Amino acid sequence: MITRLILQTVVWLACMGALLFGAAGTLAWPAGWWYLIETGGLSLWVGFWLARHDPGLLAERLAPIVQAQQSRWDRYFMVGVMVMWCAWLVLMGFDAMRYRWSAPLPVWLVSLGSLCIFLCLFMCLIVFRANSYAAPVIKIQASRGHKVIDTGPYAHVRHPMYAAALLLFIGTPLLLGSWWGLACVPLLVLGLGWRAVREERVLAAQLEGYTDYTGRVRYRFVPFVW
Repeated sequence: MITRLILQTVVWLACMGALLFGAAGTLAWPAGWWYLIETGGLSLWVGFWLARHDPGLLAERLAPIVQAQQSRWDRYFMVGVMVMWCAWLVLMGFDAMRYRWSAPLPVWLVSLGSLCIFLCLFMCLIVFRANSYAAPVIKIQASRGHKVIDTGPYAHVRHPMYAAALLLFIGTPLLLGSWWGLACVPLLVLGLGWRAVREERVLAAQLEGYTDYTGRVRYRFVPFVW
């Protein structure tokens, strides 16, 4: 499991690096290197924690993003997410380095971006501690005794993992220095919100007690907002 975790992380970093630096047209991009180091290091930290405390969830997190148990719409969504993520990275490479469409961001904003990425991964760890069924695909994990989780961050919002992703969406373009990348964030948020609504329909129909849970916990992503 650890070997698979490391291999998948290395491949993921290599692909992101190829997209970022290929679009940038140069390897002399400190922010790009730091982005890969930070996201890779934090991802391994969370992965090693899962390997020790919840190997079942780690196996789910390492599984393919397209699976037989998924709804068809979620398969298409996940493939679309991968395509959009790659295009987003290429856009930020073009913007921040190759063509320099964006004015340089101040150091404090770049630092804020790095902090947002750290907080995203830290929040994911908190989510994993509370919810052993936090798979990346939408499905009912009957073989693992899937049940409603309403403790930890789930006592406050219904999708704390998505809430953490909002920080990644904001932090990535800030760290990489791309205003055009930041301008794409509302589209990413809308896509995530659409998936959250569809996911809730699946869970309400197939997971016992989920409808009652949505009645107790009102907000999806951010308390008092939505």
